[in-house]
Amino acid sequence: MSTLSLYRGLTEIGTPIIEFLLARRQAQGKEDPNRIPERRGLAGRDRPDGVLVWLHAASVGEAQSALALIDRILRARPQLQILVTTGTLTSARLMAERLPGRSFHQFVPIDRLAWIRRFLDHWRPDLVLWMESELWPNALSELRRREIPAIMVNARMSARSFRRWRSFSGAAAHLLSTFNLCLAQTELQAERLRALGAAQVRFRGNLKFSAAPLPAGGIELESLRRDVDGRPLWLAASTHPGEDAMVFEAHRLMRRTMPNLLTVLVPRHPSRGNEITEEMAATELKVARRSLGETVEPDTEFYLGDTLGELGLFYRLTGIAFIGGSMAAHGGHNPLEAAQLDCAILHGPDMANFETIAAELSRRGGAIEVGDAATLADAVAAFLKAPERRMAAAKTAADVAHENADAVEKVFAEIEPFLVGGI
Repeated sequence: MSTLSLYRGLTEIGTPIIEFLLARRQAQGKEDPNRIPERRGLAGRDRPDGVLVWLHAASVGEAQSALALIDRILRARPQLQILVTTGTLTSARLMAERLPGRSFHQFVPIDRLAWIRRFLDHWRPDLVLWMESELWPNALSELRRREIPAIMVNARMSARSFRRWRSFSGAAAHLLSTFNLCLAQTELQAERLRALGAAQVRFRGNLKFSAAPLPAGGIELESLRRDVDGRPLWLAASTHPGEDAMVFEAHRLMRRTMPNLLTVLVPRHPSRGNEITEEMAATELKVARRSLGETVEPDTEFYLGDTLGELGLFYRLTGIAFIGGSMAAHGGHNPLEAAQLDCAILHGPDMANFETIAAELSRRGGAIEVGDAATLADAVAAFLKAPERRMAAAKTAADVAHENADAVEKVFAEIEPFLVGGI
């Protein structure tokens, strides 16, 4: 029995387990209870008339990158509509706020064949754009069986994923054959995809460079600037469990010489706000939580940004950003979001998800790699004590981001031929 046949069989006989996990995710607040049927392939709305493109973006990062491309396609094809699917609550909320007209969001169905077929029977997409790196066997096999044109956009294959898929090279080649074209983020990613069996692979740039800067409300920003006026401050952005403790320790180390220091902490998942607050209380750190409307007082040591969609606000406020998810196992988060908003950038050793971008930022002096609380504290303190150094690093980071901002035009030029002939 082939790997893909085994996978398909397991997803069929494992339906009770899938349902159990779906119910548990709902209980944990990770699913929208009103939209659970979408996860089973049941549409939440009618299919619009005319040509429909299905764009799948796994989560927030992929969805953010897709927005510039969605806007470019819609401007070029006034009669076309775009269905965007994601798999997380955070990304769904982002799409609800930022999708332009003639595009709309649904949750992606879980990769069980009956649910995938139900989804495709309803939506009947004319073209599929698959963002970045998720290879769902049942979904891709069904697209291939139905001969629906598909393009892998901003394709990424980390070294870890590449090694894993090499162990299932036959299955990888079969899944990648679904795509008429793979547009890789970097030439290194393109080489990995070719090695796994993808036939048509091209490098045309990374859409993350073309993403619009994260938004921020002007009134909120001015209010926060008044609250923190004159205080040295920095940001730990998109942190994961384990990284928070390192940030706490770095803060303590810097307070020895900067007693007025304010650290802004924004967890990757705002639902961790209570957990982080309890950890701070145990170590007697004075915290103000944004989700509760608490303000920064003179004795506040940490400002906890446990809200959705406000990272752009905190990048603009602080000017120094440690990029979370980079200490181990998560592959780092997007440093370009900070680079676009005048931040000097720090990150840990694991930037596998953005390895080429991180390497370019480091090579040119727009980012610094740190390995623990002590090196993080030293790097932040150096920027705080030498503003001209911070400004130089931030300018370099911004230059790297702006020099590659035309990626969306190059990617669109590759997609455009698939949009002719009625699409």
